[in-house]
Order: sequence, then C-alpha cells, then structure tokens
Amino acid sequence: MIYLILSILASTLIFVIFNLLGKYKINTLQAIVANYFAAFTLGILSSEESLDINQIISKEWFYGAIFLGFLFIAIFNVMALTAQRNGLSVASVASKMSVVLPIVFGLYAYNESLSLQKSIGIVLALIAVYLTSVKAKSNTLSLKGLWLPLLLFFGSGIIDTSIKFLETSYVSKNGIPIFSATIFAIAGVIGITIISAKVIKGNFKFDYRSVFGGIFLGIVNYYSIYMLLKALQFEGFESSTIFTVNNVAIVMLSTLIGLSFFKEKLIAKNWIGIGLAIISIALVTLA
Repeated sequence: MIYLILSILASTLIFVIFNLLGKYKINTLQAIVANYFAAFTLGILSSEESLDINQIISKEWFYGAIFLGFLFIAIFNVMALTAQRNGLSVASVASKMSVVLPIVFGLYAYNESLSLQKSIGIVLALIAVYLTSVKAKSNTLSLKGLWLPLLLFFGSGIIDTSIKFLETSYVSKNGIPIFSATIFAIAGVIGITIISAKVIKGNFKFDYRSVFGGIFLGIVNYYSIYMLLKALQFEGFESSTIFTVNNVAIVMLSTLIGLSFFKEKLIAKNWIGIGLAIISIALVTLA
C-alpha cells in the first residue's frame, strides 16, 4: 500500500510541476526532454544490475520498452493538443477515464475477480473522474474535434496496459529500475531528435531554466513509474484495484491542491465528484 500512496503523490506532483512550468513560462518541451534523461540517470543509479547495453537489448521486454518510449513522447503531444483545441477539462477526462482499459485487460488476461462491489466502485470512479474534471465553462465536443480526445483516451490506456503486461510477463523484481530507465532513455532520444529538428529549422531558443525544472520533474516522474510498478508486484491487490485507486486518487488530490494552492474554483459537480471518488476508492479497496 505504501508504494501505491507514493505513486499517487509523485504522479500528482507531476501535474503541479507542469502547472508551475506554465506559470513561470519555462519551455515545456525542453523540460520534458531533460526530465527523461534525469529519470534515466536515476534508474541506472538505482539499479542493482550493471549497465550493459548488449544485455538490455537481449531482454525480452526491450522491444516493449521501445514501444513505450515512443508512446510517452506521442501522448504528451496529444495531451497538449487536446488541451489547446478542446480544453483542459476534456484532456483531463480523456486521460483519466482511460483507466478502464487496463482494468478490463486485467480482468480478462489475468482472470482477476469482478464482484458487484468492485463493479460499482469502478463505475463510480469513472463518474467521479468526469465530475471532478468538469469546469464551469467547459467546451462542447464536435464530431470533428473528437479524434484527439479519443486518441488520448486509447493512448493513455495502452501505456498503463503495456506497463502492466510487461511488468507481469517479463520484468523481474530487481529489474524495475533498468526497465524504467530504458523507457526514459528511448523517450529522451526521441525528444532530442525533435529538438534537433527545431534547431535545424531555426525555431529553437534554449531556456536554461528548463534544465533545472526538467531534472526535478525527472526525479518525480521516475518514482511515479517505479512506485506504480512496485505496487503492481504486490500480491495483496489486483491490478484493477491498483489502477482504479491510483487514477481516482490522483484526480481527487490534484483537484484539492488546485483549490488550495492555485486558487482554482470548484463548482457543485466537482465536490460531488470528490465525494464519489472517496466512496469508489473505499469500495474497490475493500473488495
């Protein structure tokens, strides 16, 4: 349970850091790339295994790590586009409701239990995520603008599902740091490629603050993934329980922090969502 709590805290802090990056007008792309290399370095330092490129390439999870590296960069961009074109509320809902994909995968692939109590908890969790994310002036979705939220929904769900599958099937208990580090390294290399293209086009301006922000973000990002993987390895909880509690708690905690520290305004639906989130966590956990 401690790993799950730490994962929730770290994941929530990521949203806080992104909020601060925007507030102080720090280059987000540069910070994201710096974050991946910081997370990679931390993974290597935390690993009990020595860094051997040939051994890493021969790992059964290596091609899955490459796939996740591409997804990490791609979904960050999709998330940004969704927020810009459809609104932050839509982006938040699409990202967090994707929890249903790894839950369904766990139920069918690993024969995890689905009691009436857990089913009610999962349904309440999805409703809670929506209500908590709704803003007073939310944008309506047109059919033409629906593809970005859908892409974000499936992309976020595929990331969580892939992490669960690789962790269960191929990653040893001592292999989590090197596995995480490899994903971050691949994402970082892709990010450097994007920045290099900007340099060639003459659209690049270095922001030294992004390095410091990225390093801090990378430390938090690494532990959010590391703690989630450790939580998934705990035999006392099924993955459907872990993902439900993790995502709902992040939305709930992020909302409360936004209210307390960033002076965000909550409408009645948000408060109802927070209440349902607490109930859903209790139902799924006790199930």
